[in-house]
Amino acid sequence: MSNVDYNIPEDLRYTEQHEWLRIDGKTAYVGISDYAQHESGDIVYVEFTSGVNQAVDAHEKMCVVESSKAASDVYSPVSGKVVTLNVELEDNPEIINEDPYGEGWMFEIEMSNPSEAQELMTAAEYKKFIEEAIS
Repeated sequence: MSNVDYNIPEDLRYTEQHEWLRIDGKTAYVGISDYAQHESGDIVYVEFTSGVNQAVDAHEKMCVVESSKAASDVYSPVSGKVVTLNVELEDNPEIINEDPYGEGWMFEIEMSNPSEAQELMTAAEYKKFIEEAIS
């Protein structure tokens, strides 16, 4: 029996650092998972460390998220060029807690190597990863 009761959309890819990736053609939206926002507690601050049109490598730090429990870095799951930053999060970071897969997305990236996305975990693999982490 599964003890994981988090929202894990089937159409996304996931990282071991709890970022998600939603592919939309050659671009992808990135945010943190429901599990990550739940474990973080109330998110109170977001600071982007990369800018629009900046080239980034997979696993490169994109922003810092501070919560009532800790500060965490958020990384780009794939290489590419930053298309958009969700700067609304700087003024309203609680959106991440309220809607991590919708309005709480963090940045959009134009992927330079879309095959990198296929190396990320599927929803089923991510669910198992969380189950093993909390057991």
